[in-house]
Amino acid sequence: MSTSPMHISLAQRLECSASARYDELLTRSSVDMNKKLTIPVIDLFAGPGGLAEGFSTAGDRDLEFEVLLSVEKDPAAHRTLTLRSFYRELARTGVPPEYYGYLRGEISWRELFTRFPVACQKATSACLCKELGSDDDSEIHAAIEARLRGRRDNWVLIGGPPCQAYSIVGRSRMSRRPREKFEADARHYLYRQYLTILAKFGPPAFVMENVKGLLSSRINGDSMFRRILKDLSAPGEALPGVVSAVGHRGPRHYRVVPIDFSGGSPDEFDARDFVMRAEDHGVPQKRHRVILLGVRRDLEVDGLFELESEQDAPAVLEMIDDLPRLRSQLSREPDSPESWHAALQQAWQVDFAKLPDHRVRSLVRDAIAVARGITDVGGRYTKGSGRVRMRQELRDWFLDENLKGACNHESRPHRRDDLSRYLFVSAFGLAHGRTPKLADFPEHLLPDHRNARKARESHELFDDRFRVQVGHEPATTVTSHVAKDGHYYIHHDPSQCRSWTVREAARIQTFPDNYFFEGTRTQQYVQVGNAVPPLLARAIARKVARLVRKWVTDR
Repeated sequence: MSTSPMHISLAQRLECSASARYDELLTRSSVDMNKKLTIPVIDLFAGPGGLAEGFSTAGDRDLEFEVLLSVEKDPAAHRTLTLRSFYRELARTGVPPEYYGYLRGEISWRELFTRFPVACQKATSACLCKELGSDDDSEIHAAIEARLRGRRDNWVLIGGPPCQAYSIVGRSRMSRRPREKFEADARHYLYRQYLTILAKFGPPAFVMENVKGLLSSRINGDSMFRRILKDLSAPGEALPGVVSAVGHRGPRHYRVVPIDFSGGSPDEFDARDFVMRAEDHGVPQKRHRVILLGVRRDLEVDGLFELESEQDAPAVLEMIDDLPRLRSQLSREPDSPESWHAALQQAWQVDFAKLPDHRVRSLVRDAIAVARGITDVGGRYTKGSGRVRMRQELRDWFLDENLKGACNHESRPHRRDDLSRYLFVSAFGLAHGRTPKLADFPEHLLPDHRNARKARESHELFDDRFRVQVGHEPATTVTSHVAKDGHYYIHHDPSQCRSWTVREAARIQTFPDNYFFEGTRTQQYVQVGNAVPPLLARAIARKVARLVRKWVTDR
């Protein structure tokens, strides 16, 4: 009697991992496990793969989504995508020890991928490093057509065109230029690359994600949101020169509805109906995003999207408190555990010993005493963990017992004067249960920039330039700004006196712990900040699965 590939032992995997035998098991298992309904997914503007991760994990015993192709222009994010696609292939039979060896830096990328050629081939063919909207998109179109061959009736297009032109901060920066240049900026129209794929390939359904600022964005006085809705409803008419590559008759038309659609026509929807609150779907941050669901008009959607019961959003403390404790590093001067702790002692004597707020003063004093025992700054892989506070369903999603530590968990260097501000902000959060505004800062700890005192007096938009992510609440929105300086993402534990690591930001973005981010630390932060939280994507995918089941039943 043959051994099922789902039950091969660790010893068997170790024995065959350096040869083609493991790949044979992988190939065989993909046939054995593929008896359920499989729905192909094409992911555009994929980033590090948050949407794809959510869809790939949203299946059940009857249905699964398979990410056939992810397209991303950034080389570091593309490398992250490829590694995760490789992981998903390996996971069909059980992830081998070599994968964790790579995460720990024990073997190279080349060694890992060479040992598993079948998984390597599948992963690399499923991830394309190309920019949509460049001079020639023929390679992207050819890849989509090749991946969809024979599977064109039931598939889903997903993706989020870059949002700099629609975010409130991005619009503020762009609008400082002459008006005609602002309104002609190509970044306003990146969604048209998404339109091209809709017009050319006509998927039964699509999901497009963007920032909430899209709802208020205007060009020449017209709402960009309404324009995008109109164009997505009839992509062939918006782009009349695009020729179908799949032989469907005439241009496709779509109903574009909110993800919680329960009936009605697009003209009846308020723009706010398209906003999905991540914290209502178990994501530990107050992240609000526009989610557009498009369904071909020849397919039925009414009654399929009743509202689901909301889930409590986990708090920051529950999400990251078990990760290895790290000290920050010192920037612009030699760093060592001794010099770092000496800097904290100096901060106490100069900035806190006579602080009027006795609760904050006491917490800072205690934190500096505890900090003496924290010496590690982390790195690519950091051993160990603390007490896990997560509820069971979160443990099942995030934790991997084979890791025995944390990846992408390295602290950043901070200036000596900012260490005092970090101590104050994090201790204030513990003492008062909120992040301080500039009005709460002692005069000598105000940020060293010319607008700080003006913002403090007028309560302007950025009067919380230094923000602690308080432990008992969900986090604020994680954005790509986390790559800049970390001032908006200060750790709740004053004894660590630092901003979040990439792994802590990834936890808040709901990436599993075995999801490894490639590139420099700055590139990793950008990837995490720009991503769709996988748990939010999974909630979206489960709603899309209802559509798929109905289409299959109706045929």
